[in-house]
Amino acid sequence: MVRLLASEVQQLLHNKYVVVLGDSVHRAVYKDLVLLLQKDCLLSHKQLRTKGELTFEKDQLMRGGELDTLHNRTDYREVREFCSDHHLVRFYFLTRVYSEYMESVLEELQSGTHAPDVIIMNSCLWDVSRYGRNSLSSYKQNLENLFGRMDQVLPKSCLLVWNTAMPLGDKIKAAFLPQKCKGQYRISVATLKKRVSQANFYSHAEATKRCFDVLDLNFHFRQAKKHLQGDGVHWNEHAHRRLSYLLLAHMADAWGVDLPHRDPWEPGPVVWEGPSQVEEWQPQVNRGPQAFALSPPMPLPRPRPLFPPPGLPLRPPPPLLACSLPPPQATPPLPHYPQDAYFSSDHVFQSDEFYIHSDDPPPTHGGYTFEGDFSFYPQPPVPNFRPPCYQRQAPVVHRGFPRHLARGPYMPWRERPRRPQRHAPACLESRPQ
Repeated sequence: MVRLLASEVQQLLHNKYVVVLGDSVHRAVYKDLVLLLQKDCLLSHKQLRTKGELTFEKDQLMRGGELDTLHNRTDYREVREFCSDHHLVRFYFLTRVYSEYMESVLEELQSGTHAPDVIIMNSCLWDVSRYGRNSLSSYKQNLENLFGRMDQVLPKSCLLVWNTAMPLGDKIKAAFLPQKCKGQYRISVATLKKRVSQANFYSHAEATKRCFDVLDLNFHFRQAKKHLQGDGVHWNEHAHRRLSYLLLAHMADAWGVDLPHRDPWEPGPVVWEGPSQVEEWQPQVNRGPQAFALSPPMPLPRPRPLFPPPGLPLRPPPPLLACSLPPPQATPPLPHYPQDAYFSSDHVFQSDEFYIHSDDPPPTHGGYTFEGDFSFYPQPPVPNFRPPCYQRQAPVVHRGFPRHLARGPYMPWRERPRRPQRHAPACLESRPQ
C-alpha cells in the first residue's frame, strides 16, 4: 500500500470528476477523499459521526440532510458536492442498489454538463436488512438491473469501481437496522453476516461479468476489526485513510500512473497496534536497515578443559606401545636476563601495526584465537549507502498518444477527444559521397 500526500492526490485527480454512491460508510469514504485533497490529516471522530451537515471542509450540501429532515427511514436522501478549480467530487446517499431514485441519479449524471471520470459505489447493508425476508433475492435481481443500466449509460472512459461490503462486528448496534417492534422484521447478527457474504459474492460475479472493476474491501479489512466503531458497522479514521489509499492506488493502476516509491521502513501516519495483528497491519516504525541485519552469530562452543574439575577422578592414560625410547637429554639452562616491561609474560599483546576486526563475540577461553577477519590499519570509513527515499517525486503518466485537454476543467459529456496531428517527416539532407 502506497502512502500518498495531499499534493500527490491533487495531481492524480487533476481535472477529474469523482462520484461516490453508497450508505453511511461510503459517506465517510467521500469525506476522507475530500479531506485528503486539501490536508494531510485524518478525519475526527465528530466528522465521522455527523451526517447531513450543511458544510464539511468547504463542500456543500445540495439536497436532503439538514435541508430536509434527518431520519433513518429508507427514503432518506443526502447529496453533497465538493468543487475546486480542478477537482469535483459528489456523493449520493443510497438505501437500495437499484430503485427509482437510483434511476434518477443516473439520468442526472447523464444529462449533466460534465461526464464522471470515476464512480465508486456500494450498497449492501440496507438492501439485505430493510426490505423483508426476500431481500437477498431482490438484491441479486437489482444488481443485474444496475450493472445493465451502468453499461448503457456510462461512457467508455468512465472507471466504475464496485466495492464489496466491509466486515461486520460481532455486536451490531447500528441505528439504521430495524428495531424490535410489532409488524417489523428483525434480522439477527449471524443471519446478517451470512447475507452480506452472499451479497458480496453475487456483486463480485455480476460486476466481473460486465467487465467492471471490483475492490474487495471485505478481504482487505478482514484482520482489522479492532478499527471498527462501537456500533459494529462503521470504521474509524485510520481504516478510512487506508481505504482511500487502496482506492487511489487502484485508480492509478487503471490510468497507467506510476505512484512515487518510498522506503519500505518509512513511518506512516497510521499505526496499527495490537498483539493479534498480522504482518500486513504491523507498524513500519523502526524498520530501517538495522531491522534487516543478520541475526547475531551463535557463541562459540566452550573448549574442553585441560584438567578435570576438582572432585572427579583422573582417567587413566591409554597404554603405550612397547618400544624403546631414547634416554632423556638434559636441557641446557637459559641465561638469566632482566625482565623487560614490554615483553612480560602476563602482559596483554598490543600492536599498532594491525588490529582484529570481527563481528563475533570474543571466545570464553584464553589464548590467541583469531576467529574473525583481520585487516591492516588504518581502514577507510565505510560509506553508509541508504536507498533513495523517492524514486519519483510525483505521479508519472505513460500515454501512447498526446492527450487532448478540454478548455474547461472537466470534459463535456460525450465529447470525443481530438486525434493527434501527424506531422510530415523532415526532409533529410543528402550527404556527400
